[in-house]
Amino acid sequence: TAIGLVLVGIASVQFGAGVAKNLFDEISPTALVWLRLATSSLVLLAIARPRLAGRDRTDWLTVLGFGLSLGLMNWAIYQSFSRIPIGIAVIGPLAVAVFGSRRPRDFIWVGLAGVGVLLLGAERADLDPVGVAFAIVAGASWAGYILLSAHTGRRWEGLDGLAVASVVAALLLTPALVDVDRHPLADPRIVLLAALVGLLSSVIPYSCEMVALRRLRPSLFGVLMSLEPAAAALAGLLIVGEHLTVVQWTAVGCVVVA
Repeated sequence: TAIGLVLVGIASVQFGAGVAKNLFDEISPTALVWLRLATSSLVLLAIARPRLAGRDRTDWLTVLGFGLSLGLMNWAIYQSFSRIPIGIAVIGPLAVAVFGSRRPRDFIWVGLAGVGVLLLGAERADLDPVGVAFAIVAGASWAGYILLSAHTGRRWEGLDGLAVASVVAALLLTPALVDVDRHPLADPRIVLLAALVGLLSSVIPYSCEMVALRRLRPSLFGVLMSLEPAAAALAGLLIVGEHLTVVQWTAVGCVVVA
């Protein structure tokens, strides 16, 4: 059941990313990710109705750290999506699996993942270096998200921690709206599409992942999340019309196999 939840989350978040990327001509990535987090926060608060009383200092520090990683991960990955193909931007969660490895043979697969990264580097002329840099930031934040999501799930009941962390993430990104065009935020069509993205890319996957992380080791979860590049590449192909080169598909394949 836990593995099934992870797979549902992977499919949902990447198809939500495809819908989001189609909106970048109308709204900036920063404004869209804020709108996505704000709408998903409202949904999660309505569902969870989190209990805030009686929480200790560790509870709050955990959920604040979770919210920080959630906000940074989403902001960086959307900045990356706007510059490079989705299938390349999401290579990152394997780091958690790597650090959770204990057997020498595991590092053979780490090496295969490294080959995938090198293959992407071989085609760096086709990739925006700023987009790649944002993907690296998102990958590091993703690792923090996985570990803190598991810790938050153990300290906060149900979806309480996720709801509070989502509010924290939205609040942290609010100052960034000062430097972007805010007119799209008043367009009902864009708000509705952003709400759909929030449902697909936040409410469904993060809820599934928090429940799954109560039953799975973070290292195993990181291995499963390494299927994200293939799901993202498929979503990019079907929804956005992004076509990866043979070398790029090979690179994504190396990471997934690893």
